[in-house]
Amino acid sequence: MNRQRLSSWWFAGTLLFALLSMLVPLPAVLEPFKPYWPALVLLYWTLESEDRVSLGLAFLLGLGADLFDGVLLGEQALRLCALVFIVLRFRSRLRFFPMWQQALAVLALLLNDRILLLMVRLLSGAAMPPASWWIAPFVGAALWPFLFLLLDDLRMRLRLQ
Repeated sequence: MNRQRLSSWWFAGTLLFALLSMLVPLPAVLEPFKPYWPALVLLYWTLESEDRVSLGLAFLLGLGADLFDGVLLGEQALRLCALVFIVLRFRSRLRFFPMWQQALAVLALLLNDRILLLMVRLLSGAAMPPASWWIAPFVGAALWPFLFLLLDDLRMRLRLQ
């Protein structure tokens, strides 16, 4: 029972940390390089613990991210639901990719996320973003192997499922 409780706290803590990491202000020069942390952490948990992550959780996490970030309500919920849906659909394949192929798959998922965000923002009347707006998915894909190994190592050290 104690391990299960620690496992639940670890899971919730990583998701909360991802939401808080999204709020960290960066200088204007570095802002385009800021990865979408909730997507990366949710992607990790979807790959590693399929029974914990559902579309409902993705939606709730997205609503929380919307409230934290102060954007259009439902914007990030839609994005995270689409991401989790795709990952759950192809989970059995993605789990066994070598790390470099997983990073490329993460890049494709994050680019898909940006396209979805672009569509939502353009439909809501926002202006076209600058070209530097497209850098974040590449940074997220480059960070993926390190984030995956870090979270996996911590999860194994704590002996959590």
